[in-house]
Amino acid sequence: MIRGLYTAATGMNAMQSQIDVTSNNIANVNTIGFKQDRAEFQDLMYESLNYTAGQTSEITTNPTGIDVGLGVRVSGIQKNFLEGDLKTTSNTLDIAIEGKGFFQITMPDGEIAYSRGGAFKLDDEGNIVNGNGYMLEPQITVPEDLINLTVAVDGTVTAEDPNTGDVTELGQITTVDFINPAGLTPLGDSLYLASDASGDPIEGTPSEDQFGSLKQGMVELSNVKLVNEMVDLITAQRAYEANSKAITTSDDMLSIVNQLKR
Repeated sequence: MIRGLYTAATGMNAMQSQIDVTSNNIANVNTIGFKQDRAEFQDLMYESLNYTAGQTSEITTNPTGIDVGLGVRVSGIQKNFLEGDLKTTSNTLDIAIEGKGFFQITMPDGEIAYSRGGAFKLDDEGNIVNGNGYMLEPQITVPEDLINLTVAVDGTVTAEDPNTGDVTELGQITTVDFINPAGLTPLGDSLYLASDASGDPIEGTPSEDQFGSLKQGMVELSNVKLVNEMVDLITAQRAYEANSKAITTSDDMLSIVNQLKR
């Protein structure tokens, strides 16, 4: 019964983690470029009360043992990098990646972070930046005297001179991919850092090879599906209740034992 108390407690802790992850998904259902998290679980070690294939006689062994599990733990939280729906905004600096790839963002300390959020803006010097003012890498500056900024599917950025009508190429947006995107380290602000698990970034040109094409005037929405999250939330809540009931039952049984002698 004591074992049951601790085992059920691990279940309650695990389901609390599931609810925490699900809550974060629901909170970010409208966050541009957000990728859904999924909690993964593993059973804990087993206590062997009778080993499998133990001797039952000189010539026979028992076909199964008696192994009592000791609960569950969170083994990891997996990022689902499935592409979200694209939404048309008609904003010139909204850029979505249709397919694989990440934008490169230069952090204030000079480190490169990666993002699927393509809601870009111009700073006071005409540089293309994200919502926090972090510069897009490679850096692209848009002169104030040019109009009709255009981003091609391959990342080529051009603008038109209103006086002459000449088209000027301002730069090339490149994207990167990873062997294991799920191994990226999330920073918040829709940014990720490369890690040993993700592998080194592979830089390329949008719409070529493995890289997705760029879509100007669109943003990628969160890939969270509210129906699935609500089902996960209900399942976690019921599992939490069931584990709490197991603790209550173990407590009642201990109470009965304590009252055997009066």
